[in-house]
Amino acid sequence: MVRVTFVTAKDEKIEANAFEGQRLLELGQAAGMPLEGTCEGQMACSTCHVVVSPEWFDKLPPASDDEEDMLDLAAAVTRTSRLSCQINVTADLDGLTVHIPEEARDMHRV
Repeated sequence: MVRVTFVTAKDEKIEANAFEGQRLLELGQAAGMPLEGTCEGQMACSTCHVVVSPEWFDKLPPASDDEEDMLDLAAAVTRTSRLSCQINVTADLDGLTVHIPEEARDMHRV
């Protein structure tokens, strides 16, 4: 099991255990995080946007150009923003901390 801590917009810490290879989106949804994932991981929306803690960001594989394009549509993007549907949890990420942005935007509903 891989430990992941989600930090809500209200600064509540929710710990969850992932299986290796599980997508961060599904883990967050199972933990009750407001990660909509409208496109079901097809990178056609930004409703699963998370902010990775800086100390963990460089341990992730780089975002693809398509992911970067989708992040351009997300609200409250930071330097360490990622789409949770594009992060596969591995043993190297044990202890990962991600923040759930306070503001969210679903570009399919604008």
